[in-house]
Amino acid sequence: MQSHITGKVLMIRPVCFGYNEETAVNNYYQKKDTKSSREIQEEALEEFDTMVEVLRKYKIEVKVLEDTLQPYTPDSIFPNNWFSSHENGSIVLYPMFAENRRLERREDIYDFFNEDKMNILDYSPLEKEEIYLEGTGSLVLDRKNRKAYCSLSKRADERLLDIFCQDLGYQKIAFHSYQTVEMERKEIYHTNVMMSVGEKFAILCADAIDDLQERKKVIESLEQDKKEIILITETQVEHFLGNALELKNEEGVHLCIMSATAEKILTEEQRKSLEKYAVIIPVKVSTIEKYGGGSARCMLAELY
Repeated sequence: MQSHITGKVLMIRPVCFGYNEETAVNNYYQKKDTKSSREIQEEALEEFDTMVEVLRKYKIEVKVLEDTLQPYTPDSIFPNNWFSSHENGSIVLYPMFAENRRLERREDIYDFFNEDKMNILDYSPLEKEEIYLEGTGSLVLDRKNRKAYCSLSKRADERLLDIFCQDLGYQKIAFHSYQTVEMERKEIYHTNVMMSVGEKFAILCADAIDDLQERKKVIESLEQDKKEIILITETQVEHFLGNALELKNEEGVHLCIMSATAEKILTEEQRKSLEKYAVIIPVKVSTIEKYGGGSARCMLAELY
C-alpha cells in the first residue's frame, strides 16, 4: 500500500530571522522584547542547525537552502507557507498576506525536483487582488484521503481554496477557528497551529471551532477516515501542540515532529495515543516560536 507520508523535507537556514511587524497584525503568537536582532538571529540559527541534526539522526532526508541577506525576509525559516509539492509532480506557489513574505519565493527550490515531471501551479499573482492562501499553513492536507482542511481567515481565502481543490483533486473541509486574545475571540491565522493530520491519527483543537456545525463536520470527516482524534486544548495550541508533522524515515518508521514546548505539554493520555502511531521527536525551537510565531511544522516543507 502506498504511503502518502514523506521522509524528505526542505528547510531554509536563516540569516536575518526576527520579529516581523507585517505578520504580527494577525499572528498573536509572536512576541516582542528588548533582545537585539543579532542575538535573536544567533539563537534561531543554533536552534535551526540542531533541528536539522536531530532529523538527520532519525534518518529523515533534509535538504537545506541558505537564506540570503537581500532581500530582507525575517520569516524565510517558514518555507511551507509559500510552496507545496505533490505526489503527481505539481509544485504550487501561494499568494502571501505580508508583502515582505512574498520576497521569500525563490526558483532554486526547483533543483530538488524532477524537471520532466514538474508542473508549476502559480497562484501568487492573486496577491494583487488581496486573495491569499498560505500553503500548508492554511491547508492541512490528508493526502491519502484527498481532503484539504482549511480554517478560513484573512490569510486563507475560500475562493482560492476551491481552485486548489479543483486543480489538485481534493475535497474541501472549510471551517473557522478562533483563539481568545485579551478576552476577545479572534481568528486563528493558520490551520496548522490548531490541527495536524497523520496517516492514522489527527491532533485537533475542536474547542477552537466555535460553530458547532462546523466542528461536527470536521470531526465526522476525520472519523470517516478512521483517524484516532487526539483532542487538545486552547492552552496547548498556544504551546504549539497543533503544529506537528508526521514523517516516515528511510527505515519506514513513522515520526511525529513537534517542538519541545509542545511535547512538554502533552498529557499522558495524549502521549500514549500518539505513540501508537509514531515516535515523538521533540526539537527545541523556543526562540523561533517566540519571535516568529511559528513552530516545528512551519519550518518543514515536505518534498514529494
